[in-house]
Amino acid sequence: MTPLTLRHDGDIAVVTLDNPPVNALSAEVRKGLWDLVAQLDADASVRAVVLICAGRTFIAGADVREFGKPLVEPHLPDVVARIEAAQKPWVAAIHGTALGGGLEIAMGCRFRVALGSAKVGLPEVNLGLIPGASGTVRTPRLAGVAAAVDLATGGKPISASTALDAGLVDLVVGVDLESAAIGFAREALGSDLPERVSDRSLEPMPDTFWQAARKSAAKAGYQAPLRALDSIRFATENTFDAAMAYERDTFIELRDSDEAAALRHVFFAERAAPKPAPLRDIPPRDVRTVGVIGGGTMGASIAAACREAGLQVVVIERDRDAVERGLEAVGRIFDGAVKRGKLTTDARTDRMSGVRGSTDYGDLARADLVIEAVFEDLEVKRAVFAELGRVCRADAVLATNTSYIDPRAIAEGLPNPDRFIGLHFFSPAHIMKLLEIVPTPDTAPDVLATGFALARALNKIPVQAGICEGFIGNRILKRYRAEAEDLVTKGVAIAEVDAAMRDYGFRMGPFEAQDLGGLDIAFLQREGARAAGEDVPETLADILVRAGRKGQKTGGGWYDYAEGDGTPHPSDRVAKLLAQCITAAAPGAMARKDIARHLVGTMAAEGQAILSEGIAQKPEDIDLVEIHGYGFPRWKGGPMFSSRTSGTDE
Repeated sequence: MTPLTLRHDGDIAVVTLDNPPVNALSAEVRKGLWDLVAQLDADASVRAVVLICAGRTFIAGADVREFGKPLVEPHLPDVVARIEAAQKPWVAAIHGTALGGGLEIAMGCRFRVALGSAKVGLPEVNLGLIPGASGTVRTPRLAGVAAAVDLATGGKPISASTALDAGLVDLVVGVDLESAAIGFAREALGSDLPERVSDRSLEPMPDTFWQAARKSAAKAGYQAPLRALDSIRFATENTFDAAMAYERDTFIELRDSDEAAALRHVFFAERAAPKPAPLRDIPPRDVRTVGVIGGGTMGASIAAACREAGLQVVVIERDRDAVERGLEAVGRIFDGAVKRGKLTTDARTDRMSGVRGSTDYGDLARADLVIEAVFEDLEVKRAVFAELGRVCRADAVLATNTSYIDPRAIAEGLPNPDRFIGLHFFSPAHIMKLLEIVPTPDTAPDVLATGFALARALNKIPVQAGICEGFIGNRILKRYRAEAEDLVTKGVAIAEVDAAMRDYGFRMGPFEAQDLGGLDIAFLQREGARAAGEDVPETLADILVRAGRKGQKTGGGWYDYAEGDGTPHPSDRVAKLLAQCITAAAPGAMARKDIARHLVGTMAAEGQAILSEGIAQKPEDIDLVEIHGYGFPRWKGGPMFSSRTSGTDE
């Protein structure tokens, strides 16, 4: 069955693309559009053409099945040019999203009509590419250079109303897109047609504009946004044809780059994560009301995330004062969203109307899911679940947010243990995308499916983890930190280790990150394990905490900090405290690239052990955990991908 069909509404031809799920620009679609231009130009009964898509969206970009494969004719730039050069004007009727090649096809059309709910964008930089079919050449001619820079270097879509203001679309309608587009085409035929986009001129921008744009694009940390900017600048200073050739050459070069390969790897991993194959035929339990035990930082942010997904929330705390503090914490999260323009005041009121607090566990009797988010203490958590086992429905899903404690120990003695599961959120839970889902041997399949369904509802990246200390992410973090400390004992400067990891792409090195979060958190976990009789070796961080250096909050950790200033300064005090632990006779000389390679290799080695033990199910899961929970640079693909492609082996 052909993905393109043709019908006539009087003298208007209506071409409908139906290529589920997102009407991607496969080779078959490109060939079909190419042929239809000639066919409709030769049809004397046709005066204009409307291009519309079936299903939930306009053309949402390239066909992902063609990623990494040889390019097949007709190439997209040629298809766009053929549509633009058609004797009969084409009108793009846009709903859903017009992304990447979809927007480029629309810009090849003489006109663009969009539903008010539609979005358009050039997201190619998110895959390590630049637009390859005139996105950096036609967009500035339609919308202006500044808007083109924002779209092509930022990779984020804009609304139909914003696109209308920018000149990317000609009309925004509320309903009946097809009729509106046909009517628009008929009306347009009564006037002189506008210039083809390729014939429009561009004025060069001053150097100050490009300098500011370059500084902004560089913040992404990888080359695609900067190369998109270069292509737009080239388009403003050269002919259309020269700019198209420059854009295409850059696109093809980047298509084969390491960054593009890494970002494609992450794209496919993220695409698969929310619906793992073993759970596709297992319906989740219905979740409409969520209980959250604990209104502290983590509990409040979990509550806010659940409200953002439209769930009703009950926050349980030990006393009324704690309840009020918890609700205030939730309110502050939504206040911040209002301040940033993400929520209206009415929407903030609506969010808070769905959150109530209580000291009575009995108020959870009708909850579908309860998430425990109290202090990391086994006995405290067991006491919580004893209460939940007493008051909650037998089919209510009961979850712990523990980050280290064995969930099986927490659930010991719980009635109906098949409803129990670990849901490890990352702080702040309303922002961080990762959700580690940790089933016990007793967890029912539909409860596991419910965990993944919740992740989808909360717009999280879910990863299933087996049971071990720290699950996937914190176990790798522990090894990463230990190896960073080992480098220090060999004479490598603390600041050099951090600088090496920043150069690699992390926003912070391991020591800076510990100072920000607080060294005492992991210290208390180690002390608890020691008190329980476990053999936990002394760490360099232990020495610092015992000396009162817990990080930024105490004015010093691995670094010194001035009051009210988070800038790290190398510390003579730390050097003296750790001097006895330095084993090297002289300061170790190690190139930053070698430091990063060593530490990433260490992470990958621990990841391989986690895979071998069955704690993680596939390497991609480990990469997603590190990217979405621990700041691993996305354009490196994660430690497992990076170690495979670079040959790192520790």
